[in-house]
Amino acid sequence: MPYEAPTHTVERSLRATTGAKIVAGVDEVGRGAWAGPVTVCAAVTGLRRAPTGLTDSKLLTPKRRTELAAELETWVTAYALGDASPEEIDELGMTAALRLAAIRALEGLPVRPDAVILDGKHDYLGAPWQVRTVIKGDQSCVAVAAASVIAKVRRDALMAELEAESEACAGYGFAANAGYPSPVHKAALAELGPTPYHRLSWSYLDALPRWRHLKKVRLSAEAAALESGGQLGFDF
Repeated sequence: MPYEAPTHTVERSLRATTGAKIVAGVDEVGRGAWAGPVTVCAAVTGLRRAPTGLTDSKLLTPKRRTELAAELETWVTAYALGDASPEEIDELGMTAALRLAAIRALEGLPVRPDAVILDGKHDYLGAPWQVRTVIKGDQSCVAVAAASVIAKVRRDALMAELEAESEACAGYGFAANAGYPSPVHKAALAELGPTPYHRLSWSYLDALPRWRHLKKVRLSAEAAALESGGQLGFDF
């Protein structure tokens, strides 16, 4: 399906209106998964012409996405990744875990950005960062698109490594589903229960009587409220 190439329009606007010189694009992957971390990438690209075919990672085939990520990792001015673990997601809730992962990514950059373009409509990052949210920024903004591709490829590789190297993850199909709900994943959960890499505060455990006792209840009401429906659409 044809799609419009991302541009530097938002970055140019931020530079003109705020005086920002270094602008980072930020995107996440793994928000709706049942297992594995949520991963955030922060990428700084400057105003150079983007590699051919750059767009939201979800619009690319796995092969093309992997090829493009390898190109982007040397093309971008800088990038860094940050994760929030399943344990941190269970403890904090998804919104706070996203913020933690994003801060880790941004602080991993060699230079602190003056402004951040954040994919989506919700600013989960907040002060002291100067944030511009952009709906479908992973399709329209070069830096955010680059971040989306790098984050997706890196997290998919991590989940594939878990399946290959951890006996606890055998049979869950993480190399194919990256920890998201799939028939193979659901069947393994029903039979084997959650692994140490599963999010144990999530509602899928309610549908598993054999393993329901493992569900964690978040103690912080504030953290639970911040999550704001992060699991919607992922009923078991």
